Amino acid sequence: MRQIRQMLRLARDGVSAREIGRTLGAARSTIQDNLRRAARAGLSWPLPAELTDAVLEQRLFGHAGSKPGLRRRPEPDWAALACELKRPGVNLMVLWEEYREVRPDGYGYSRFCDLFREFERRLSPTMRQDHVAGDKVFVDYSGKKLPIVNRDTGEVCEAELFIAVLGASSYTYAEASWTQTLPDWITAHVHMFRFFGGVPRLIVPDNLKSGVKKACFYDPEINRSYGMMASHYGVGILPARPYKARDKAKVEAGVRFAQTYILGRLRRQTFFSLAEANTAIIAAMERLNAHVMRRLGVSRRHVFDTIEQPALAALPEDYQFAEWRLARVSIDYHVEFDAFFYSVPYGLIRKQVDIRATARTIEIFYQGQRVGAHQRRYGGRRHGTDPNHMPSSHRRYADWSPDRFRRWGHSIGPQTEGLVVAILANKPHPEQGFRSCLGVLRLFKDIDRERAEAVSALCNDNYRSRPVSTMMAGHVGSGSRPLKSAWPWRSPC
Repeated sequence: MRQIRQMLRLARDGVSAREIGRTLGAARSTIQDNLRRAARAGLSWPLPAELTDAVLEQRLFGHAGSKPGLRRRPEPDWAALACELKRPGVNLMVLWEEYREVRPDGYGYSRFCDLFREFERRLSPTMRQDHVAGDKVFVDYSGKKLPIVNRDTGEVCEAELFIAVLGASSYTYAEASWTQTLPDWITAHVHMFRFFGGVPRLIVPDNLKSGVKKACFYDPEINRSYGMMASHYGVGILPARPYKARDKAKVEAGVRFAQTYILGRLRRQTFFSLAEANTAIIAAMERLNAHVMRRLGVSRRHVFDTIEQPALAALPEDYQFAEWRLARVSIDYHVEFDAFFYSVPYGLIRKQVDIRATARTIEIFYQGQRVGAHQRRYGGRRHGTDPNHMPSSHRRYADWSPDRFRRWGHSIGPQTEGLVVAILANKPHPEQGFRSCLGVLRLFKDIDRERAEAVSALCNDNYRSRPVSTMMAGHVGSGSRPLKSAWPWRSPC
């Protein structure tokens, strides 16, 4: 309208249509058409001061005999069309053709699109986004937390609130968890898919560390454990751009609704466990999803049941949480996970391997092949060693035990067995006596059983007063020449 006013002023001064068009950056035909409209409307420069831009536009471009905002043709149910537009493969042309089949005297396609966009502008900003059914689910944590009281101590702990919203239907899921760490993050996704009864095409998370290892506008690096979960369900991960909250406006609105329906309505209740809190949250979510949306006139559950749920992919078996880590094999052919050590074949020393840890098992992979599997340890001995992973020399040493040395002494006689027991008992740790027992084995190797028993009896009588090696060296090496192996016993060591 500012250019229209300038056009009328220049025309009054006798400037040609061609010159006016060159000045205003418009075609000469457009200037001529606007001048004819002004002549028909009886408008010339100067215009009345009370003539606003809206009135000027109506007098120049309004249809004769029509009033502003008046619609004389039958209109469709715009809310129903907004829901139908979310179905895969449906666009405004399809909806207009169906409308004209029922209403042959209805609006043309361009006017139909204008009226539909005008209806969309009256919706909430999140509803103006075009989301196809079964396409995306938006996930995030609420910034506000849910207090839970320890029944025994009275301590108040705050639980995180996980929120998920489907794009097309705004169907909402919520769950309380203690932390935002990887196990709680993935477990919440497993429960979310089970709640929806299907899997959408994409997950749109925020850039928290449990989901995105390295945020990037062009190529974000997804946490490997999170990516394995997505691979199990056949769903893609499309993180929101850093500092772009509008990329996940659905879940941002869902967070506000959840805070109203959960934190607001449950603020007077006291929860003593996470299970109690989640039971109340499920009931609150049922009310939220059953609430009729004011603009569309239907509930989230209705849109989900009729449009979104049939478009979701089939739900596979629940994913078992597994954490993946990179590790390098140490010189003792063990890898560390949470302060416990697990063996791999000794040929992989200094190699980099992948560790897959579940609640019960530890699996080690090298170049995609599983090379080791162990029961996960939470207490007891820190090393879990598979004998098949050890070199043969280490395997023989690992087989040494106090029972084995006692069996060896018993195979010679009771005096020798008593000597072995005394040696092992005299050490703070039995393993510290293994070398002394091996020394006895070497000294007894080439003498007969009776002489070995006699030497052992003498050592038992004087064990605490003289070292075993001194006594045995004197008696085994004295007297007649030692007999070669005259008895069939062989050392189990």
